[in-house]
Amino acid sequence: MRIITVSREFGSGGRELGKRLSDLTGFDYYDSEIIAAVAERSGLDAAYVANSLSDHGWQNYPITFRCTLGSAAYLQASRVGLLLEQKRVIEQIAELGKDCVIVGRNADVILRKLAPFNIFVCAETGAKLRRCLERAPEGERLSEKELLHRIKQIDRVRARTREILSESVWGDRNAYQLTVNTTGWDMRDLAPAVSDFAFRWFGRAK
Repeated sequence: MRIITVSREFGSGGRELGKRLSDLTGFDYYDSEIIAAVAERSGLDAAYVANSLSDHGWQNYPITFRCTLGSAAYLQASRVGLLLEQKRVIEQIAELGKDCVIVGRNADVILRKLAPFNIFVCAETGAKLRRCLERAPEGERLSEKELLHRIKQIDRVRARTREILSESVWGDRNAYQLTVNTTGWDMRDLAPAVSDFAFRWFGRAK
C-alpha cells in the first residue's frame, strides 16, 4: 500500500495538485469525502462539520499537551470529538490497504507508522492571492487585504491543529519528503513531475 499525503498552505493549489496526482497515479482520492464520513457518523450536517474542524476559534485555545487529546480542558468538547472521529476515519481509510492520496487533515501525522510520502505545498503570497481571487465562489467580493487576512488565519489554524496532534511543526521541511512551491507553475505541468518523484521514492523505500 502506498499513501501520498498533501499538506498545503491555503491558496497554494495543494488540493488541485492532490486531485491531479490521484488521476495520474490511479490512487484513491480523499478530501471532502473524509468530512462527509465524519458527518454521517456524527449525525451532523457536513457543512457544520467542515466549519467546526477548520473553525478559526481553534487558535484561541492554549495548547497544554502533545500527542494526545486526553487533556482537552481548553478545547470545546464537540470539536475534539469531531477531530477524533476524523482521525478514526483516516485510520480506517488506511486499513482498506489501497493506494491513496489524502489531502490535508494531518493525515501525514496520523498515518506516520505507515511511512506515507508526505508533500507540503506552498506558494508566494501574490500567487496565493491570485489563485483565491480566480477561484472565489460566485458572489464573493473580498478585497486583497481581506483575502490575505483569511489566508493567514486559516494557516494559523492548520498550524495549531497540527501542534495539538504532534510535536512536529506544520510546514517544517523535516516533516515532509517533498516541499513544492507552486508559484508560476501550471498544475498540469507540475503534477506529472511530482507523481514521478513519488513513485521513485516508493521504489527506494522498499
